[in-house]
Amino acid sequence: MKIAFKKNKLLFALLFLINTIFAQRQMENLDRGIIAIKNKDHFFIGWRVLGTDSDDLAFNLYRKSGTKKAIKLNEKPIVGATNFLDIKANVHEENTWFVKTVLKGKEQEAKGNFTIAAESPDKDYLSIKLKEVEGYIPNDLSVGDLDGDGKYDLIVHMTGKSLDNSFKGITDPPIFQAYTLEGKFLWQINLGKNIREGAHYTQFMVYDLDGDGISEFVCKTADGTTDSQNNVVGDASKDWVDRDPDSPVLGKILKGPEYLSVFDGRTGKLITTVDYIPERGDLAGWGGRGGSGGNDTKGNRIDRFTACIAYLDGIHPSVVMCRGYYGRTVLAAWDFKNGKLTSRWIFDSKDAENPYSGMGNHGLTVADVDHDGKDEIIYGSMCVDDDGKGLYTTGFRHGDALHVSDLDPDIPGLKAFGIHEIENGTKGPGVTLFSAADGKVLFTDSLNEDVGRGVADNIDSTIKGAQCWWSGSPDLHDMKGNIIGKAPTSTNFLIYWDGDSSRELLNSNYIDKYNQGRLFMAIGAASNNGTKSTPTLSADILGDWREELILRSEDNKELRIYSTTIPTEIRQYTLMHDPQYRLSIAWQNVGYNQPPHTSFYMGAGMKPAPKPNIVLVEVQRN
Repeated sequence: MKIAFKKNKLLFALLFLINTIFAQRQMENLDRGIIAIKNKDHFFIGWRVLGTDSDDLAFNLYRKSGTKKAIKLNEKPIVGATNFLDIKANVHEENTWFVKTVLKGKEQEAKGNFTIAAESPDKDYLSIKLKEVEGYIPNDLSVGDLDGDGKYDLIVHMTGKSLDNSFKGITDPPIFQAYTLEGKFLWQINLGKNIREGAHYTQFMVYDLDGDGISEFVCKTADGTTDSQNNVVGDASKDWVDRDPDSPVLGKILKGPEYLSVFDGRTGKLITTVDYIPERGDLAGWGGRGGSGGNDTKGNRIDRFTACIAYLDGIHPSVVMCRGYYGRTVLAAWDFKNGKLTSRWIFDSKDAENPYSGMGNHGLTVADVDHDGKDEIIYGSMCVDDDGKGLYTTGFRHGDALHVSDLDPDIPGLKAFGIHEIENGTKGPGVTLFSAADGKVLFTDSLNEDVGRGVADNIDSTIKGAQCWWSGSPDLHDMKGNIIGKAPTSTNFLIYWDGDSSRELLNSNYIDKYNQGRLFMAIGAASNNGTKSTPTLSADILGDWREELILRSEDNKELRIYSTTIPTEIRQYTLMHDPQYRLSIAWQNVGYNQPPHTSFYMGAGMKPAPKPNIVLVEVQRN
C-alpha cells in the first residue's frame, strides 16, 4: 500500500510538472513600449523588457534627429535597467528614439519608436484629446491592443448623471469610447437608456478572449444598446426605466431582458449577444443575513455587479460576470471562440443559508492561489476554484477593499488582506489577513469595528515584506499584525513610480513616498469617484516596469498619461506579462477600484521575479 501511495504521489507530481511546463497562458505580443519625456534640456527614455525575453538580452538605443542618420546613444549594449537620459538631443529638431535588441552579439530590429516634435514645450504627460459628449466626463478606463500593433489602446467609460443603487432617480446612458495612444478616436458604443449608470452597474472587460491578438470589449447590455455602426441590441423601442415620479424605484430598471454582449475591439461592432446569467429572478431573493446583508425589493442588492477575466483552463482567458455580494452571489464564466459565447460554468450560492452567501466585496481579484496553473476568483471573503466550485469561505462577510499578492515572503504562497463592514449587530474582525490558498487566518484586527478602507503593500523601502494600514487606525502594521510606524495619510491607491522596488502612495492627483514626502503632482488633472480619489487607470502600459498614471484633465477635455522620469537601476520585465497583474488591470475598473498587484513579492529585499509561463500570440488578420 505504501509503495502504491508513493507511486501515485510521484505520478501526480509528474503530471503537475508537465502541466506547469506546457500549459502556457496566451498573452499580448507587445512592442517595446518606448516613451520619451522632455524635461527642460534633456529627455528621459524608457522601454519595456518582455516576460519572454532572455535574461541576457541587451539593447542598443538609437536617436534619429531631423533628416540625419540615426545614431546609437550607448557605448556598450545596455544589459541592466531599460531607461536612459539623453542629454545631447537637440530640442530644436524632431527626435525619434527606438531600440534594437542584442543577443549573443547579434543586433535585431525591435518594434516601436517614439517621436517628439521640434520646439516641443516641456510637458510631463501625453495628451489624448477626447471626443466630447455634452454632459459627460471621462471616468474609469481599461486598455487592450485593439488593432494588433503591439501598443495598448484606451477604452474609456464616459459618464453623465450617475447614481448609486441605493438611490432612486433617472441616470444618463453609459457611453464607451476607444482611442489609440496617439490620440486617434476609434469608436463609440452607447449602452442606451435601459442600462443604469453607476459604479455598481456597468462593469466592462477589455481582453483578447479568443487568442487572435485583438482585444474584445465585453459588458452587460439591454434593449437599445447601440454599437459603433448603429447596430442595436434587442428592441430599441422598449423603455424599461421606471419613470413614475412617485415610485420608490424611480429610475431603476427592474424589468425587461438583460444581455451580455461582445464587441469587436477594432471597430466597436457588435459580434454576439446572449442572455445575461443570472437573470433577476425574485427581486427579494438577493439579500443575506445580518449587517448589510438585509434585503430589499428596490433594486439595490439585486443590481450589484462585478466582473473579471480569468485563465480557468490555464491557457485561454474566460470572462466571468458576477451578480450579488450582500447575500446571494452568482458568478457566470463564459468562453469566447469563433465569434460565440459559451457558458463554461455557473457558481450560485442560492440563499442566505449557504456559507458562501454575503461574502462578496465591492470588487474582486483573480490569482492562481493553489499553484495548479489555473486561476481562482477571490471574491472578498470567499474563493471560487477554476472549476466553478467553492474553494473556501472565511465567513468574515462583505468589505470594500481587497489586496492579494505574496505580501509576506517569509510565508510561502499568496495572501489576501481585506477590510470588512461590521454593522447592525454583527460581530467579527474589521481587518483580516488570510492565506489565499485555503482561507487560513494569519491575523485580525479592529474587532467589531466597521472599517471602510485599507491598503497592503511594501511602502517602506527599508523593511522587507508588505505593510498594511486602514481607516480608523493611526498605525502602520507589518504582516504579522505588529505596529511598526505611523500610517500614511491616504488610504486609497498605490503606484510604482521612483527607482526602488517599493510602492508609492497614489491619491487624487499626487504621488507621495512614505516617510519622505511628495514626489509628483499632476497639475491641472483630477481623479475620479469622489472621495475614493482613484485614477482613470494606473498600469504599466509604457516604458520600463514602473506604472503610468492616467487622469482626466480638470476641464474634462482630455486624458493625460503621466510616466515617471526618475532613473532606476532595476531591470524587470513588464508587469503586464505577469498574468495576475495583467488581470488586475482588466478588473481595476470594477466596483470600488483597487490597485493592481503582482503574483510575486515585489518590494524591499525582493528576489528576481520568476519568469512567467506565457506564450505571446500572433495577430490573426482577416
